[in-house]
Amino acid sequence: MDSANFVKYRTICEIPETYLLSFGKNNTLETSSKFVSLYSNALHGSVDDMVLLANCYYWGDGVEKDYVEANKWNQQAAEQGNAEAQNNLGNNYYRGEGVIEDREEAVKWYRKAAEQGNEFGQKNLGICYFYGEGVEENKSEAIKWYRKAAEQNNAEAQNRLGNCYYRGEGVTEDKKEAIKLYRMAAQQGYAKAQYNLGNCYYIGDGVEKNRIEAVEWYQKAAEQGNVEAQCMLEKCYHNVIE
Repeated sequence: MDSANFVKYRTICEIPETYLLSFGKNNTLETSSKFVSLYSNALHGSVDDMVLLANCYYWGDGVEKDYVEANKWNQQAAEQGNAEAQNNLGNNYYRGEGVIEDREEAVKWYRKAAEQGNEFGQKNLGICYFYGEGVEENKSEAIKWYRKAAEQNNAEAQNRLGNCYYRGEGVTEDKKEAIKLYRMAAQQGYAKAQYNLGNCYYIGDGVEKNRIEAVEWYQKAAEQGNVEAQCMLEKCYHNVIE
């Protein structure tokens, strides 16, 4: 047996039997081979492949879904400084998936990812500060992290920052700035921002009233399953809103 085949054989032997058995159920020989290769690379220290493997286990992509196993590989990659894994690990602790729920631990990992410039870590850290989950509530700090993520075109962060400007939470109320942020997120297809922008056009808040424009944004959000937009759209079509 040559060295390449020996490594592959040894890797297969090291994969838990339950996962090998799952290959024959829902996966082709090709996807099984790819998984073995991915597992081998992760096992031998490839951080990027650790993250990919964790995602496979988390979503059940090519292998049975297993949050515990996903968390194990995210942990290994996160401890080696991978920002995506750090954010994923934060999510695991925040939701209690594969680990005991621990919001403080989630904040720790979100912060590590955020400080490396990971937009999702920044957005998630902002959420924790905004609601005081795992850390003392601090709206100004939330704004800071929302803004960093929004500047990287993170649509959810843009919408959340827009909400802050719209309501004057952690920042001076500024409806025009809110509209600008809602539009940025809405143009990326973010349904909640499309709904919010539709509301602003409907009532003329921060922008000139325009019912036609409002309906267009409600329609976009409704098509993505946004229930509030669907309700507003129905009311618009039936002319029951005062």
